[in-house]
Order: sequence, then C-alpha cells, then structure tokens
Amino acid sequence: MNITILDDYQNMVKTLAAFSKAAGHNVTIWNDHTKNVDVLAERLKDTEALALIRERTPIQEPLLARLPKLRIISQVGAYPHIDANACTRHGVIVSSYTGPGRPSYATAELNWGLMIAAFRRLPQEINALKAGTWQTPSIGVALRGKTLGVYGYGRIGAVIAGYGRAFGMNGLVWGRETTIEKARADGYDIAASKAALFEQSDVVSIHLRLIDETRGIVTAADLARMKPTALFVNTSRAGLVVPGALEAALRAGRPGMAAVDVFDDDGQRDLHAASRLRRTRQPRRHVQRDVRPDPRLRKRQANQRRQPRGAKALTPRIAVPRISCENRQSECQPKNGISRERDDGTNVG
Repeated sequence: MNITILDDYQNMVKTLAAFSKAAGHNVTIWNDHTKNVDVLAERLKDTEALALIRERTPIQEPLLARLPKLRIISQVGAYPHIDANACTRHGVIVSSYTGPGRPSYATAELNWGLMIAAFRRLPQEINALKAGTWQTPSIGVALRGKTLGVYGYGRIGAVIAGYGRAFGMNGLVWGRETTIEKARADGYDIAASKAALFEQSDVVSIHLRLIDETRGIVTAADLARMKPTALFVNTSRAGLVVPGALEAALRAGRPGMAAVDVFDDDGQRDLHAASRLRRTRQPRRHVQRDVRPDPRLRKRQANQRRQPRGAKALTPRIAVPRISCENRQSECQPKNGISRERDDGTNVG
C-alpha cells in the first residue's frame, strides 16, 4: 500500500514505535508544509492511505477530486480541516479517534513550562548568562497567589488548573456550562463572564478545540481587558484567536506577555515582529552595559589576567544557589541566602 504522512515538521515519525506497523508498505513522509492544492495533488496522486498530524493540512473537495487512488485518511483528534461529506462522496474513509481518553500530559507540561519561563524570565536570564552576565536588573515574579484563568475546563484544562492549585495559584474557570459545573464540583471559582475571566486573571490559559463555534472566540476586546502585567498562554490552536489580535494587543501592552506554541502562517511572522517591538521599548536600564556581572566572576577574570604568560587559564564558573524544598510549605528558599523573596513573591536577588 502507498502510505503518505504529511507535516512531520520535526522528522519524528520514523522514531516512533508505531512506525514499525508500516513495514512492508511504501511510505512517503513530507517534512515541510504546504496548503497549495496543486502541490498536494502532485504529492498525493498515488496515495492510497493518508496519515495526518493534527489539523495542519486542509483536505477539502478541490483536493479530494484529484486523488482517485485515495481510500482512507487516518489521524487522532478532531477533524474540522477535513470535509467529511466530500470524503463520503469520493469513497474515502475518515478514521479519527476522538473518544474519551487520558489528557495530553505532554501538552499540559509544555503549557506550564511556558508559563514559568515567562514569569521567571528564563529566556532573558539564559541569554544574559551566555553573554557573561548574571542577575539582570529585571526580576522574576512568583506564581503563588496569582490568579490563573482557565478558559475551557476539559481534559487538559483540568490538568492545568490542578498544576495551578499545586503552585498556590487561585483558579478561575470559564467555558461551556457542562465544564463549568465540573470545575465547580472540583472546587474552583467560576468567573462571572468571559470578560471577567480576562479582566481578573494574571494568567489566561486557553484550552478549547478548534471548531466553527470556537474559531476566533478570543477577540481583541478580550485581550484588551487583560492586565498589563498578565500573560496569555495558548498551546491549543492559533485559530481560537482572531487573526492579528494578539500581535496588536502585545503592541498595545495588554497583555504584557504571551506564551504560544501554535501559529498561523502569517501570524507567526507578525507575532515575531511584535516581540521585537516589545524588546525595543524596554527601558534603558535593560541594556547590557547597565547589567552588573557577578563579582565572583570579575574576581576570577582579574586573577586570570594576573597569571604569568603561558600559564593555563582557568574556566570561570558561577556558583548557582542550591534550593531546599524539604518539609517546607512556603516558597522554596536558597540554602546559602543568595536569593530571597518579597512578600509579593518577587525575587529581589
């Protein structure tokens, strides 16, 4: 059988255990992405079985009409990108597992990692350390005590709310009536409205399926209600946000941050442009010449300069404080006292 797999961006399919099931078949894997019908028709002209990854490539009537050999389309999850009626007309089976199951913990963990990275400024601090500096003037902010707004209390949304509870955050939920009742039964506060969720939350994390009813459900007006210190997180689908709304909101300063793992083709370029714009608007105290290096690093560098010519240079290393969380219910504190926390949870160095 001729099998084609589309949109394997990271060239990972061959590494999966399930790939061995395709042994003995002619398998073609495409690592790039295109929505061009002519290009897809040429690539898929001999395909009998088509495997899709998420909703990356639309399969609609104009393409199906040019694929006479196609017999089955297989994927996991919802299929708003597939014209199921057109598939029926052309005798193509759509096989998609959408039943109840365990949450995607990998997605939930990525979502939470993005949240921590944004509030603790991990990308900025890593880049500063690579540049030879440490403890930049801008300080990270703790999550404890902040309000976590969960938009969509499904399988992943419920996991995210649980993570927030473990971190001492105040959970606030909005979504469909059935999911709201489940969130209430689990002990979470329910927002008075969608507008209230965006206004009151320090983090808004969206967890909805992309269907006709949810496409563009997050508008520019919603984002404009967020605090200038708030974070918008989207690891679900780019189409849940009105095109261009997030980029414009970041330029306007509400919300102050966004952490996303989903992009539209054009939206990705716009979002990167907005990110560059936000960086250029930072105060002058953020430029490198105002960042004070660790004094221990400067001492090591000075000692190296005083060494005789030909002596072996020592590699400077920065001591990182060890964190002790044993038998503590409050914020974790460094054992050596290098860092401490304010009452509001911000790290003051």
